[in-house]
Amino acid sequence: MTAPFAARVDAQSPEPGSQALIADRVVGQSLPAPFYVSQEFFDLDLDEIFSKSWLFVATEAEIPEPGDFVTINFGTRSVIVARDDQGRVRAHHNVCRHRGARLLTEPNGSTGTIVCTYHSWTYGMDGRLQYADAQAPGFDKSCFSLRSVHVRTIAGLVFICLAEEAPSDIDEVAAVVEPYLAPHRLAEAKVAKQTDLVEDGNWKLTMENNRECYHCGGHPELLNVFFPTWGYSSTDAIPDRLAPAFDRYRRATAELVDIWDGHGLPYPRVEELDTRATGFHIERDAMDLAGESFTLDGTAACTRLLTDIPEARLGRLSMHLQPNMWLHITSDHALLFSVIPIAPDKTLVRTTWLVHRDAVEGVDYDLDRLTGVWEATNQQDADLVALAQQGISSPAYVPGPYGPSEFQVEAFVNWYITMLRQRLGISAVRAASDAATA
Repeated sequence: MTAPFAARVDAQSPEPGSQALIADRVVGQSLPAPFYVSQEFFDLDLDEIFSKSWLFVATEAEIPEPGDFVTINFGTRSVIVARDDQGRVRAHHNVCRHRGARLLTEPNGSTGTIVCTYHSWTYGMDGRLQYADAQAPGFDKSCFSLRSVHVRTIAGLVFICLAEEAPSDIDEVAAVVEPYLAPHRLAEAKVAKQTDLVEDGNWKLTMENNRECYHCGGHPELLNVFFPTWGYSSTDAIPDRLAPAFDRYRRATAELVDIWDGHGLPYPRVEELDTRATGFHIERDAMDLAGESFTLDGTAACTRLLTDIPEARLGRLSMHLQPNMWLHITSDHALLFSVIPIAPDKTLVRTTWLVHRDAVEGVDYDLDRLTGVWEATNQQDADLVALAQQGISSPAYVPGPYGPSEFQVEAFVNWYITMLRQRLGISAVRAASDAATA
């Protein structure tokens, strides 16, 4: 097999004005408009963030059998993630080694071999070239395997990295998050539904929107079970209007701690969002009402639980990973999100619902009830992101300050700027500033 390599090797240095924006970013404020609207920053994001970071791209449940594949596309890049004949998960650049034609054009499917439509060069799911017609004497097929991409599975989640040298901290991250994820047996689950929603906004706005609940008043369905106190670090920071919800949250958390401890489920928050290349956050948290699932009354949407634990009320397990994923897992299903940039003002949000592999639609779960809360929430988020993009595109926009509950937004933006500085060799001019006087 050939070694993994960067998808683009001719990336250009940013213009001086862009370098200054990266160097001079004000801590505690949203980013200047060019980060969200310019083609130059979009290209930088593809080259320096998405091509050099570990990306969440799929679940093992999407490729359960040998020959199953999914394709992931962003910018000019396309990657095949497939399960080979030995059951191993592989990742390859979706480029024929003959004259460069794209190999697979479907978003997913199943095939015994990968056959180039152009000249019929044929590859195994492990990437090895199996057939190339009419080649010169001495042609060595072993020299023309598909270009491989770094791939890593963690408790049923599939991550790829296009860089020649992937961030090495993925093993450290896996060691922390696997004990949280493993009891839910995601590698053995099945896909109940998957949706693709294109948001009319920059990918960073999509991620920033996810990293705070300051806007959660716009999610009436979600707020039936999702405590709007998320993001506040102390009772002092919580507005009076949220005090009743915070009291319920404290009581629910105390009850769930006993349940989590009783079943040996890890739950403390671990947060390293902007202190490493593969920034992440993971914790278990309480949910409101019945506290079982993302339904309007909080009761389980699927009677066949994901785990072997005979307890429907487990709250939710949440995980964030920079730059493009978040997830929620309850006792009965898992909900996973991946974000892929399309254009400076277009972003694909892919949502995948997983249930127990033996759960039967119409018997163990109603699909509309399983997906309804987040279908509504996703569209509401898309509308909010579009409004943000429209406003930031105006000449009147100037960066504004983050509030206390938006600390994960600051962490995301700080991670993003830190990665650009490190990968482009740009030094910080201003590490911090008083937002009120900047």
